Amino acid sequence: MIVIKSEKELNLMREAGRIVAETHRLMKQAIVPGITTAELDRIADSFIRSQGAVPSFKGYNGFPASICASTNEELVHGFPGPRKLVEGDIISIDIGAQYQGYHGDSAWTYGVGQISDEAQRLLDVTEASLYAGLELVRPDVRLFTVSHAIQKVIEEAGFSVVREYVGHGVGAELHEEPQIPNYGSPDRGPRLKPGMTLAIEPMVNIGERYVKTLSDNWTVVTVDGSLCAHFEHTVAVTEDGYEILTRASS
Repeated sequence: MIVIKSEKELNLMREAGRIVAETHRLMKQAIVPGITTAELDRIADSFIRSQGAVPSFKGYNGFPASICASTNEELVHGFPGPRKLVEGDIISIDIGAQYQGYHGDSAWTYGVGQISDEAQRLLDVTEASLYAGLELVRPDVRLFTVSHAIQKVIEEAGFSVVREYVGHGVGAELHEEPQIPNYGSPDRGPRLKPGMTLAIEPMVNIGERYVKTLSDNWTVVTVDGSLCAHFEHTVAVTEDGYEILTRASS
């Protein structure tokens, strides 16, 4: 069942989303060569709690940290730890915050210092695919029309869409219905309605689409070792379009 949110619930999700967005702003400032992913996790955890929220991910199905920090060939669910970032790395930071019972969820992939032209193109295309999908979010559009728009941008750039991991509904639960693939045929899937809240999150590989999970049972990497990227916003369907909930206030 897809949960339609009330205005009161949306206001709580706006606050959760603001906290997530502000945490990303801190991450962008902190990501420099030499910092460890554990330090990034500490910064994020401290800020989220300072805002009266709690990290959504910490303890979720046993996940040990407050953010996911996935570097280079790591797609999602990477553990923060002693690894130091180096010039030329890319790192995907996935952040969730629960505020008064409601979640915001957003991921972004950042370059560390100067990155290669190929890596920058990967980041640009993945971000562009996210917004191409968002531009189609409005009432009565079928969900897989959004998925198709994301897929089209990615594949026209010569990159691959990861199919094992998808976006999702979000609200009082971190993961709600519907599942939102980043590929599909247009004009299929459930019709969007005002009050739906969705975490839309393209995941893209430079090489082949295949991924695998490491022995820690969390970290997902590309099978061929190619670079990958992950961008995500939580959005609400409005009467005439969409509202990004995980956007920092100006």
